[in-house]
Amino acid sequence: MTLDTQRIKTFLTAQFQRLKATIRQYPVRSALTLPALMLLYVLLLIPFTPGIGDLRKAKSEAPSQLLAIDGTVLAEYKRVNREWVRLDNISPNVVNALIATEDRRFYQHHGLDFLRLGGAMLSTLSGDLQGGSTITQQLARNLYPKEIGRSATLTRKIKEAITAIKIEAVYTKPEILETYLNTVPFLYNAFGIEMAARTYFDKSADQLDVLESATLIGMLKGTSYYNPVQNPERAKQRRNLVLEQMAIHGSLDPARVKALSRRPLKLDFERQVAPQGLAPHITQHLRKWLIEWADRRDFDIQSDGLRVFITIDAKLQKAANQAVTRQLGQLQQLADGRRKTGEERPVLQAGFLALDPRNGAVRAWVGSRDYAQEQFDHVSQARRQPGSTFKPFVYGAAFMQGFKPSDTFMDQPVAISSPGTEVWTPTDATPPSYEPTSLRNGLVYSKNTITAQLMQKVGPESVGQLAQAMGVRQSKLDLVPSLALGTSPVTLIEMVAAYGTIANGGDYRQPFLLLRVEDRDGKVLEQFEPVTEREPAMPRAQALTLVNVMRGVIDEGTGSAIRYRYGIQADVAGKTGTTQDNTDGWFIMMNRQLVAGARVGFNNNSVTMGSWGQGARSALPMVGEVFQQAFRNRWLDPDAEFDIPRPRPPPPPEPEQPIDPVEEVVNDVLDSIMEQLQKLQN
Repeated sequence: MTLDTQRIKTFLTAQFQRLKATIRQYPVRSALTLPALMLLYVLLLIPFTPGIGDLRKAKSEAPSQLLAIDGTVLAEYKRVNREWVRLDNISPNVVNALIATEDRRFYQHHGLDFLRLGGAMLSTLSGDLQGGSTITQQLARNLYPKEIGRSATLTRKIKEAITAIKIEAVYTKPEILETYLNTVPFLYNAFGIEMAARTYFDKSADQLDVLESATLIGMLKGTSYYNPVQNPERAKQRRNLVLEQMAIHGSLDPARVKALSRRPLKLDFERQVAPQGLAPHITQHLRKWLIEWADRRDFDIQSDGLRVFITIDAKLQKAANQAVTRQLGQLQQLADGRRKTGEERPVLQAGFLALDPRNGAVRAWVGSRDYAQEQFDHVSQARRQPGSTFKPFVYGAAFMQGFKPSDTFMDQPVAISSPGTEVWTPTDATPPSYEPTSLRNGLVYSKNTITAQLMQKVGPESVGQLAQAMGVRQSKLDLVPSLALGTSPVTLIEMVAAYGTIANGGDYRQPFLLLRVEDRDGKVLEQFEPVTEREPAMPRAQALTLVNVMRGVIDEGTGSAIRYRYGIQADVAGKTGTTQDNTDGWFIMMNRQLVAGARVGFNNNSVTMGSWGQGARSALPMVGEVFQQAFRNRWLDPDAEFDIPRPRPPPPPEPEQPIDPVEEVVNDVLDSIMEQLQKLQN
């Protein structure tokens, strides 16, 4: 049965109007019946206070967690910036200060301290406004601010008292103390004693000494008024009053009070920011979905302790985070070295994604270099030209039409015209050799002129259809000849998924994150299964042929740094990509068990990178570092091979020395000077 609150409110208002009229007409009789009417009013308010079930739920409130495949906690969906700590992990000084100051008969009453309440009423009537709330009553306000409120009205005090009595029936005294200290709000987005201890004194709640404890408990009378950061003298006076109360009530030696009162506050203040976790972009990516999922099933993600398991590998995710941070830190130095005086500092960004090509499970996802500074997701939201990483779709379509890796085209200047467009004249970084060049070498050495001629034979429509079938399914592709060189913007997740199709023998697997949702006791509420039906995108034979050609990119072509710098000798294949004027750098690499890709560039497309912006120098190191760690730590099997024989790679030369950022800047400047001299000479 539901309560019609408006009708009850109307009824009570009418009754009180009649009561006021009766009191005026019959004052003596009213004085005798007033207690009964007050009792009736209290009884009528009981349904408008939290029920026992609500209190039990609040007692066990826990945030939902996002967990990696191995159970590592990636994030918590909290109501506020709080870290719950058990009572035995809170300094006894805090508990002693709290009871001495706020509720010295805490262990004797059952929610209401009638002696204190009577004293407070007498003081208030004499003009000295005082509060008579117990710790339990204050906890009622903290737990249910909407239901009880904070207005200075009789109704609020009665609702608060009723809720306090209910709390005492459900909670033990230690549980009341623990819950109170973990829910009481402090300033600077700090909730609970643990976050307050970190914010004001840079330590945990169990390490607080008597002075620090007295300072924090003293704030409870008025957090802004007694703010030790803004009002240190006022906070010190309040702290000393707490010390005196502790001495009076036996929790502090009175002989120490005078000496302690002379000591300064000694704050170590620092705002506490909620931790981002290992995968903040995924956390936010899934938050909206989880809220909708929970709402449909009557769960609260902030209090019901749901456990959401996803496909992320915590070890790979951590390695990816470190690789992105390290590489972009070095590249940012180079970018800063090119910046002119007074010019706004452009910030490099990157995206990184790794997935298992066998089923589409996402293993690592880095949406930007720092989520606190850049929430925009460079994995699923940023659409940028992929450059030469798009070329495998051209060669894959050609192999499907009967071309072989050994087929040749002449390495010569190309001019391609198509209806409604300007003549397209793609060029390469090196002059044409005017010699026959195989399709294999065209892809291995990323020859634009060879790829453009092949595109003429294959047709943009066939290339676009293959790219879409393999995984580029959200972005619109312009079916023009220049598509061969990656002129249509796409997302990183589309490209990595498409390379996963190549690694999986031509079968597309949709990327997925969710595994299952459990309740707090481990009961599975919903299991999410990946799509297991085969979705062929290209024939297996041609997919393996493409893999074999792309091995050459790593063995001897534009991705050879994987071998000589990172010492990776496992069976891997991949492709670099660099867009016009080094605006974006791409690199995607795959083996049987993992595909990983990265893209680097500025948010502003008009800002370009220097010679270090090529995919082999900007994006490749991130992917190389992650694969290096994965093989070294046996997270991946270094002996896993694609289902097509490969020639054994030559022994690796000595690892290359780390790039000196200063030397890189000098080389970049020299390259620019040489370019200008070349233009003048021409």
